[in-house]
Amino acid sequence: MIKKIAFVMMKIRNIINTIIFRLSYAFCKNVKLNAGFRINKWPLIKVHKKALLVISDGVLFNSSNYSYHINMHSKVKIMCDVEGAQINIGKNTRIHGSCIHAFKRIDIGRDCLIAANCQIFDSNGHNSLPDERKTNNGTAKEIKIGDNVWIGANSIILPGVSIGSNSIIAAGSVVNKSVPSEHIAGGNPAKLIKRIDE
Repeated sequence: MIKKIAFVMMKIRNIINTIIFRLSYAFCKNVKLNAGFRINKWPLIKVHKKALLVISDGVLFNSSNYSYHINMHSKVKIMCDVEGAQINIGKNTRIHGSCIHAFKRIDIGRDCLIAANCQIFDSNGHNSLPDERKTNNGTAKEIKIGDNVWIGANSIILPGVSIGSNSIIAAGSVVNKSVPSEHIAGGNPAKLIKRIDE
């Protein structure tokens, strides 16, 4: 009985948090929240006034460990904090305790599953030259993730990568090269393992 009450209370809390979250961004032209967007616990969102964050219908940001099957180290973190940066998240995509940071542009398709503790960023954040590491963000390269992609827990998606629709990235992978549609890739650095239908 106590577990049922706790579960109902959690659901109510999530509904209230979602409503407050939507209201807090209701008048922000640079953040577009479409119908059915939900949060489980409060995410960390940082969007530059001249950047753009688009969250489509049915997207879930889950920062709660309560009902998730593995441990999350932190809440969902979405950063679009550079002028001109853009993040687009497609319909019904679920993001669990992961960080997505765009300096330029990151597109995530519909029906994607992004497991806990993943890092997706389109710039290394620092130039490789020793004298410029503290003063330069490095070169940003767009990331494109297709529809129905499953990114396993603790994976890192590096700048310039494209992941084709229906592909799977194995847990703990570091993806530094593009992955075609309908494939499984994994490892550090990630390599193609096989086609989905094999």
